[in-house]
Amino acid sequence: MIEMKVAGIALDAISRNPVVLLRDTEDRRALPIYIGQDQAKSIINALENQQPPRPLTHDLFVNLIDDWDMTLERIVIHALRDNTFFALLTLSAGETRKELDARPSDAIAIALRMDAPIWVMEEVVADASIPVDRAADEAEKEAFREFIANLSPSDFTQQGGISNDTFEQ
Repeated sequence: MIEMKVAGIALDAISRNPVVLLRDTEDRRALPIYIGQDQAKSIINALENQQPPRPLTHDLFVNLIDDWDMTLERIVIHALRDNTFFALLTLSAGETRKELDARPSDAIAIALRMDAPIWVMEEVVADASIPVDRAADEAEKEAFREFIANLSPSDFTQQGGISNDTFEQ
């Protein structure tokens, strides 16, 4: 199994559907998983530590786990069949351990709230992940740093840009 972290949420450029992006801890592989709008909002809320005024579904599940003195040991994305990912929540209470079937998006939303590790089976990573092009990322960052470093106030004047005359007063 490979431990992964949530790198963020993105929108697919063509379908405009949300995608949760997981990255391995060595930042070599990324695993994109298409998810629903509600799960995307829930994951973003967890990433940004936003608390709703009333518990939403994932918050309710976390409250239930806490109130019953259970622990979420981990989640595991264990299979990919017909373009559908499958996940398990591993819960324990004392000596009792249970695994519950879950959609990966729900499992991730809950794991983020409970600071539980996210694991992905190696076969799933091999089948569905994409390499992270760290060299391209670094090149883009360096180009942006150079661009910013070479900016001057005169770059924001009318020269070649939009003048105030362009807009109606």
